[in-house]
Amino acid sequence: MGFARTCSVALVGVEGVVVEVQADLEPGVAAFTLVGLPDKSLTESKDRVRAAVVNSGAAWPAKKLTVGLSPASVPKSGSGFDLAVAAAVLGAAERIDPRVLADIVMIGELGLDGRVRPVRGVLPAVLAAADAGYEQVVVPECAVPEASLVPGVSVLGVRSLRQLIAVLTDEPVPDEEPVPGEIRPDPFLAGLALPGTGLGTGIVSGGHQPDLADVAGQHLARSALEVAAAGRHHVFFKGPPGAGKTMLAERLPGLLPELSRQESLEVTAVHSVAGVLPPGHPLVDRSPYCAPHHSATMASLVGGGNGFPRPGAVSLAHHGVLFLDEAAEFHSSVLDSLRQPLESGHVVVARAAGMLRMPAKFLMVLAANPCPCGRHGRGDDICECRPSSIKRYRARLSGPLMDRVDLRVTVEPVARAELLQLHSGAETTATVAERVKAARERAARRYEGTPWRTNSEVPGHELRTRWHVQSGALRKAEEDLDRGLLSARGLDRVLRVAWTVADLGGRDRPSANDVNWALELRTGVRRGAVLEGIGR
Repeated sequence: MGFARTCSVALVGVEGVVVEVQADLEPGVAAFTLVGLPDKSLTESKDRVRAAVVNSGAAWPAKKLTVGLSPASVPKSGSGFDLAVAAAVLGAAERIDPRVLADIVMIGELGLDGRVRPVRGVLPAVLAAADAGYEQVVVPECAVPEASLVPGVSVLGVRSLRQLIAVLTDEPVPDEEPVPGEIRPDPFLAGLALPGTGLGTGIVSGGHQPDLADVAGQHLARSALEVAAAGRHHVFFKGPPGAGKTMLAERLPGLLPELSRQESLEVTAVHSVAGVLPPGHPLVDRSPYCAPHHSATMASLVGGGNGFPRPGAVSLAHHGVLFLDEAAEFHSSVLDSLRQPLESGHVVVARAAGMLRMPAKFLMVLAANPCPCGRHGRGDDICECRPSSIKRYRARLSGPLMDRVDLRVTVEPVARAELLQLHSGAETTATVAERVKAARERAARRYEGTPWRTNSEVPGHELRTRWHVQSGALRKAEEDLDRGLLSARGLDRVLRVAWTVADLGGRDRPSANDVNWALELRTGVRRGAVLEGIGR
């Protein structure tokens, strides 16, 4: 009888669970049994592993073979267990010393020729291995940069099962020739992304970056965008087609500060699981930008899919921007599914296969036309939409959802003079980003010693009792609360925006002007506020 064990990792959402892969050989009719709650793709590994072992020059044991995945209660899916299963089988057959395998975590898919192929979720898998106390992992060679992001773990990259056998048995390591096309994105990675979800994800990394200076006019919208970036406040742009709503949203990621090391690892882990990491960029250090089409389903937005849930657009926009263009064209139930993650910063998805929690701390930007044709309110009487049609169109953005949006800005059509002006003098993204960074640092110093870093995160009770505005600054906001124009949540959000405006202006406490301008941004009603410390 032969027995060997090694380890691999099962991904549960964006988190990993270390799984012990055990192989047992007994006399009897040759058979291969895989137990431990595997899914269909993992069950098929029996054929892949057998072919890979034989084509790597090793003998396949002609005995009764049982491979167990423990803990058996954890659902296991994907092809990332292939390498560990093959190593355990070779250990049980004494081709590899079983003692060498016991403390190694192996992640990778095997081709029929024995080559090791990349899989989704290498970073969260290695993070789980490190948290469990393992110090050595084996991954596909192309995934070494991603796996090496985890400190304290020794990473071995292999191109083939033959190389792994040689390393573990102290034999000469064969020099595997790269397959044609490996200098390009691996074609096998194409199947790692979630097909047909319409997520429209994009990561700002090199190349041409949209610049805020490209936006003609729109001084109020530009100022609101700066406030949104500085305090991480959600924003709603309403205006006719072609006014610049999408242009503004696309430039918001460039205003956000670079991600911290912890934030980068969180974002990279989500994108690794989804298989959308840019080639050659194992670590995401800039805020992601996710713009799903208005036909997106609830599962593609908040997470889901067949079997165990997978990350949706809200998780792919973690620590970044989620832009919902033509927001009123989304199904109302899909939009309302955002209400919980907007408050909590995470989403809990429950399916028959299990329940999991995924990160979803994003900055939301909504954009919509004033009516189905987009010409309502322009004063030229060319809108042909019926009042009932306009009412239904606007009702898709429910009150509870809009109550969570801090900034509501009407984007007017650009005047001809502003559009054709050759030297507009508009500030660039870099200039505004410096002010945003300074405001963020000011807020971080104020909240030092607390779990919060930006104004939008601070609970209303804490903001009202620990950090006070100037005397009398809340008079107009309190009047709106008494008249029912503001909810209690709305008052708290006005306070948060006022603190962000004060941070951008370099003031220690919000003034009445700061609060009034925050009220203007929320209600759209002029309060006589004057912009101070915010560029145009």
